[in-house]
Amino acid sequence: MSEPATQAVDADESEEDYRDKSPSAGRMGKAVEYLVASACILASRGELNAATSLVDDEGVDLVFNRRGSSATLAVQVKSRMSDSKRVLAGAFVAFVRSQTFRPRPDLDLLFVAVDVTEARLMTAWLVLSEDFAAQAGAPNSRGRLRFNASLKPGSRDRWHRYRLKPAELAPRVLERLAELGG
Repeated sequence: MSEPATQAVDADESEEDYRDKSPSAGRMGKAVEYLVASACILASRGELNAATSLVDDEGVDLVFNRRGSSATLAVQVKSRMSDSKRVLAGAFVAFVRSQTFRPRPDLDLLFVAVDVTEARLMTAWLVLSEDFAAQAGAPNSRGRLRFNASLKPGSRDRWHRYRLKPAELAPRVLERLAELGG
């Protein structure tokens, strides 16, 4: 049953056209968005609130805010499942469409590896969109910006300073909101 999800992830990782993805890819991606939102709300003891987009054609999947504050943090979520070939090999690769990517101070990208057996977050990288734009390099021939990070403990790739354990994600979102005035 997990095979279609794995195929969808591997198709994206090899830069295949989005239409070649498994029908379950969208379902899995949406489930991860809700998992992230729920985990952040629970870990912050209700201090964080999260909203999802009906349409994410502007690259925003979640919007976080702190209870009692008007500041918001928009987040684009890119996930990979624990049974994908790259994650099993200790790597995380994702692509961001340059055509819709618009860096701004209140937009972050969240790259997250998910353990599909236990339905839990494994590792995450919360990257400020402006930092991602500066470090990702030029888009490939399909107009995609590449994120490539190691899942191996102690790795020192270019994204290591954004790497978070699951318990660190909600506090980091709260820090980002404080930076934005909330």
